[in-house]
Amino acid sequence: MYFFFFFFFKQKTAYEMLRSLVGSEMCIRDRYQRRVHGDNIKQMCGILAIFGSRLSEKELRRLITKLSRRQRQRGPDRSGLFVGTNQKDGTTFALAFERLAIVDTSDAGRQPLQSDDGNVIYLANGEIYNHQEIRQRYANKHQFQGGSDSEAVGIVYDEQGVEGFNNLIGMFGTVIFDRRTNTFVAARDHVGIIPLYTGVGVNGEKFFSSELKGIWDQCVKIDTLQPGHYIQDDWVQRPWYQPLWHNLEYVPTRQVEPLEIRERLTRAVKSHLIGDVPFGVIISGGVDSSVIAAIAMRLVRSGEVNLKTHHMEPEVHSFCIGLENSPDLLAARKVADFIGTKHHEIVFTPDEGIDSIDEVVYYTETFNQTTIRASTPLFLMTRIIKSLGIKILLSGEGADEIFGGYLYFHKAPNEEEFQKETVRKVRDLHKYDLLRGNKATQAWGVELRPPFLDREFLDFSMDIDPRQKMTQNNPRKIEKYILREAFYDPENPYIPEEILWRQKEQFSDGVGYGWVDSLKELTNDKVTDEMWENRETTYPVSTPFSKEMYYYRSIFESHFGNEQCVRTVPYNRSVACSTEYALAWDESFQKNTDESGRAVLGIHVQSSEIKDAQTVTQKAKE
Repeated sequence: MYFFFFFFFKQKTAYEMLRSLVGSEMCIRDRYQRRVHGDNIKQMCGILAIFGSRLSEKELRRLITKLSRRQRQRGPDRSGLFVGTNQKDGTTFALAFERLAIVDTSDAGRQPLQSDDGNVIYLANGEIYNHQEIRQRYANKHQFQGGSDSEAVGIVYDEQGVEGFNNLIGMFGTVIFDRRTNTFVAARDHVGIIPLYTGVGVNGEKFFSSELKGIWDQCVKIDTLQPGHYIQDDWVQRPWYQPLWHNLEYVPTRQVEPLEIRERLTRAVKSHLIGDVPFGVIISGGVDSSVIAAIAMRLVRSGEVNLKTHHMEPEVHSFCIGLENSPDLLAARKVADFIGTKHHEIVFTPDEGIDSIDEVVYYTETFNQTTIRASTPLFLMTRIIKSLGIKILLSGEGADEIFGGYLYFHKAPNEEEFQKETVRKVRDLHKYDLLRGNKATQAWGVELRPPFLDREFLDFSMDIDPRQKMTQNNPRKIEKYILREAFYDPENPYIPEEILWRQKEQFSDGVGYGWVDSLKELTNDKVTDEMWENRETTYPVSTPFSKEMYYYRSIFESHFGNEQCVRTVPYNRSVACSTEYALAWDESFQKNTDESGRAVLGIHVQSSEIKDAQTVTQKAKE
């Protein structure tokens, strides 16, 4: 059934679009087949590890093979496995790897990897952007197996232990077994771009998995490894990343010039385009993704990014999805025409999105309302992106959290509260947008990279005086003014001025207001009043706030039916993607806790419609 799913699209995004994509796909893939593969291996994969098992090595091998197979969509190209015995206590351990081979199909970068002397055995999922620098630093001390950026993880650990994680610039999840001490360590990147779950088995075994589905029925306790943290045998999570801005009492006072933001973000985008595989850009029609795409195109035109090394046609593909004539589709079209990408509009209907919700819940492993709303269009779009042979996507995730871009930030009472909320939002990203960005794309074996969350750019941007970010302090009274100003160049504009100053539109709204409205209508029909009245009995843990959430929760339970899994999903009230703390900023927030940007009355361009509807409803009640 799903093989033919996209043939039901109404516009040229169905038969006509797929026919055109096949030609491009064949062209790109033919180049792969014709080239002589080198050792520059880039991997976005699935990892799973078990330590302290009482099973024999043979039995453990069978178990981890079965569990790892559950997340093979993350790495459909090949599997890797290491099984051994802990010489200290006689227990067995195993590390499994599902590989997405971006370029080289040889065994040069096949994981699990080992250090020169074989004492450090490790798995690494993600991308280390400064791996060449690390290679050069230790070239005289280490013999490299190939060109994989993942080798940088083993090198810094071998040299510095857990302190070495601070030297890694990139996105990663890693699990390491050290034969010298017969101990393990796992670590996760600074903001949690790459997911990593932890679990404790019934006999005390320790589990690690890229996704919940790998271990959900094996553990009596499940958690997520927090971003910027590592964990060892004592099962205590400790931070390796501790920037000053993590302190909620710290309020930066450093003033910056907008041009410095432009220069630093350009460097971040360039670093995220390392590799030799075709990349694409998501253009949602908002300023964040549009600026990222525009920077990428300038780097291509200047020769700083060579499309030949990426084995691409002489053009960059861009993508946007939405309901017919949705705000995002129209805006993205203008941006793509302006910057010169080969643009693909993917039109979907509410019914087509609804048909995919079960899969979306399964792959994203959440029942969070906002995440499912936004993940569904991304999930649908990525399938078409994969059909092009593109395996890397640049996106605009992170800008709203860093610069206070959500519409509710208009109500921030002062700079202290504004700064605290940005810190909370950035530190929570791994629960929401980063989870969506990674899992909805990895469901089809595509890697999403968010340059705004480059560690160096993030540390710089979170140390800007919040008064420079606040909407009340700029002449246009618009969110993210300092970012927009950084890319305002009348003589050589990056993107159309109307897009540069376009109001923030959340992804689930921008694809078309009918999408969220249809979900509410669907779930009101699916969840009866009787079911809703008994919600606390049915779901005593994380009781749903709405019928929509109830519906997603019921699907989640059908895939991951235990309380430990439920507790991995964030549970809090929100208005327009706020944290619960920000609900105190405005009385209207406490009365209308809906994640849609339209809930910010008097700010969103559509909010007057909601306000009128609320007035009518109130009068009817009276």
